[in-house]
Amino acid sequence: MTIFKEIVGEEYLTVSETKALLTDIEAERAADPDREMRYELARAIEHVNRFAVLSPEDADALVSELMELEKVNETTAYKITDLLPRDRDELRSVYAKERYSLSGEELDEILNIVSQYG
Repeated sequence: MTIFKEIVGEEYLTVSETKALLTDIEAERAADPDREMRYELARAIEHVNRFAVLSPEDADALVSELMELEKVNETTAYKITDLLPRDRDELRSVYAKERYSLSGEELDEILNIVSQYG
């Protein structure tokens, strides 16, 4: 017998937003020392602690500002926010799978926005 789980909804989160959520979960677990933390949860907490640079509010603001640009969709805005690229080459790697490439001016516009947060 196969058991399927229904997907109720889907939402993108930045690493910073995820860190805030996992910090709450970690605090709840700390209140009950008898419960052992699952390996996957421990690794996820370690990951977000290492890679979350922005506050959740700044990450959300950056995503919003990036999505106002013509060539930045929601998925790409979240990737850029998590990676905080510092130069054109790093930013181009985000767009590597897209069917279009950005001009130098478009890349610089995105990098200027990112530099305000990073």
